[in-house]
Amino acid sequence: MRDSAVSTRSAELFAKARALMPGGVSSPVRAFGKVGGEPFFVASASGADLIDADGNARVDYVMSWGALMVGHAHPAIVEAVTAAAARGTSYGAPCEAEIELATLITEMMPSIEMVRFVNSGTEATMSALRLARAATGRDCLLKFSGSYHGHADSFLVQAGSGVATLGLPDSPGVPAELAGLTLTVPYNDLEAVEQAFAANGSRIACVVVEPVCGNAGFIAPVEGFLAGLREITTRHGALLVFDEVMTGFRVGAGGAQTHFNVTPDLTTLGKVIGGGLPVGAYGGHRDLMQQVAPAGPVYQAGTLSGNPLAMAAGVAQLRLLRAADPYAALGQRTQRLIDGIVAASIEHGVPACGGALGGMGGWFFHEGPVLRFEDAKKSNAEFFAPFFHACLERGVFLPPSPYEALFLSTAHDDAVVDRTLRVVNEALGEVAG
Repeated sequence: MRDSAVSTRSAELFAKARALMPGGVSSPVRAFGKVGGEPFFVASASGADLIDADGNARVDYVMSWGALMVGHAHPAIVEAVTAAAARGTSYGAPCEAEIELATLITEMMPSIEMVRFVNSGTEATMSALRLARAATGRDCLLKFSGSYHGHADSFLVQAGSGVATLGLPDSPGVPAELAGLTLTVPYNDLEAVEQAFAANGSRIACVVVEPVCGNAGFIAPVEGFLAGLREITTRHGALLVFDEVMTGFRVGAGGAQTHFNVTPDLTTLGKVIGGGLPVGAYGGHRDLMQQVAPAGPVYQAGTLSGNPLAMAAGVAQLRLLRAADPYAALGQRTQRLIDGIVAASIEHGVPACGGALGGMGGWFFHEGPVLRFEDAKKSNAEFFAPFFHACLERGVFLPPSPYEALFLSTAHDDAVVDRTLRVVNEALGEVAG
């Protein structure tokens, strides 16, 4: 496929959508604001491909932002959801599939002894923060610049100048008083974390961290960073919260915490555990989770939490992953893709660096190293936009932002990666001249 403009049908749909929804989309990045142009609309998807409203197929490296580990419309997941829907789409009462998914999660991620299901990653991190504040009796949280933990007020905070700047709202509608309870420091900077605790240790309820950054582009933790967070939080009586909404069951069977051998107090999950349906969860030590209502006083509830369709899809996907254990092969394939993109970029005279872990990876048009969001912002975003469109026109859909990780599934075989690298080389040749 080599269409140089948005398909006619997609353009029509986008025009209608903009009259009905803010920006014409249900989530901002889908509007192509970081790359320009207009988005295509999806009609269907299968395996590694998205099919747009005019029937054009594109290899998908967004994969519902990491949720789809076994590809689009996997027969086992489709069958599970179809069977569940025939029994009813929502109950507002417990169902056995909740127990089945909770069992899989606690068996595959040992730090989680009990789990509470919610409907999104935002709900999960918001609820984990409330639990951490209740458990410690403290109000502040420490997060890292460039890390996204959902759109709850406390997380929509930008980093200011200085080592541990009290947060300023990064979005209208977030009260400055609430944002002031959020401390922000650079990722991979233990010295900054130490200084933040030295100044505010008695106020910090928890440190919330993406163990591998995926919302500032792919940024891996340097050696000792996660273990250092564990030691510092333990020493100061704060909780360590791993936001594994993206990395959970994607970078490895037990998530990033198992890969890096660091045990958090609380973990937030989403994406993979729903098999492509809306879901979130938070979990951790039994004594902490027993503080959640109705077992304890920390209130959190949701009409659709534990939805039987999401539970069925999650059970099906986790069972597939547990049986196949695809992580080593998937990690090698993802690394080969990223290495190929970086090598081709340099060959065309464009500085680049990148990395990968499991089915998650990314690169920057920057010589590197990229250790934190402040480094990522030096990437050549102006070059990324035309490169993105050159790939899209050739049938490869990359994340429409220079600050997002990409994702592979088990449906992305060697032939798909080879074809993608050919497209990348052609696109670089066009854009770099």
